[in-house]
Amino acid sequence: MANIKTWCDVATSAVGAHALHQITVKPGQVDNGVDLVAEALPEHYVAAHHLARVLRRQGKPQAAALVEERLPTTKQIRSGDLGEILGVAYVNELTDYEIGVFRLQWKDHRNMAMRGDDLIGIAEGDDGRAYFLKGEAKSAANIAAATITAARAALAGAEERPTPHALLFLSEKYLSAGREEICDLIDEATLDRTIDLDQVEHLIFTFTGNAAGGLLTTDLQNYAGTVSQIAVNFHVPTHQNFIQNVFDTVIANARQS
Repeated sequence: MANIKTWCDVATSAVGAHALHQITVKPGQVDNGVDLVAEALPEHYVAAHHLARVLRRQGKPQAAALVEERLPTTKQIRSGDLGEILGVAYVNELTDYEIGVFRLQWKDHRNMAMRGDDLIGIAEGDDGRAYFLKGEAKSAANIAAATITAARAALAGAEERPTPHALLFLSEKYLSAGREEICDLIDEATLDRTIDLDQVEHLIFTFTGNAAGGLLTTDLQNYAGTVSQIAVNFHVPTHQNFIQNVFDTVIANARQS
């Protein structure tokens, strides 16, 4: 866990029927944030049981090498990946949805971005149905309106529902992890019946160096559909340095473990 509320303040406001969350770093807590995010980051790239097996069979240097080999090395991919990782942390820590599959573990190459839905949270309702949070994560030192527009277009795809391919991927991974109850929820929603729009909520998650609350407010005001919306701005003014420090700390921690 990134323990967001330990080092950040979260302010929530309503934009019509939708919600805007603005997350800002508490004074003097950015270094604590680096440490907490760095501690949570490796499992997004390497499954915990795989890392433990390498550590047990081959020792600390090889376990450290495994972590380092999976980490992206380019600034652009690191930025995008960390935006997605923080988005997962937000969903798991601050919403009723769960993201239990870390899809970055299945990247084709560490310096390539993944395609498909960035974030899919799942919750079981009191009616026994699956409810889905379909999210797009965007990261930029200075985010612009065009990036928010691109995220909105992605959310509109697949008739505003999670894509069937992404759901099949998740179903298989939850089953492999022994989470049969989540697998069954997904399969029942996608194979036995159609996902209704009242089972879907949208999320635009932004990790930025500039304050993006205004851009997100405009987007929410312009949304004309019927799906409930959440917009989040995780604002870290030292965006680029924060990313560099997180990855440097991950590597240092791996070598010292």
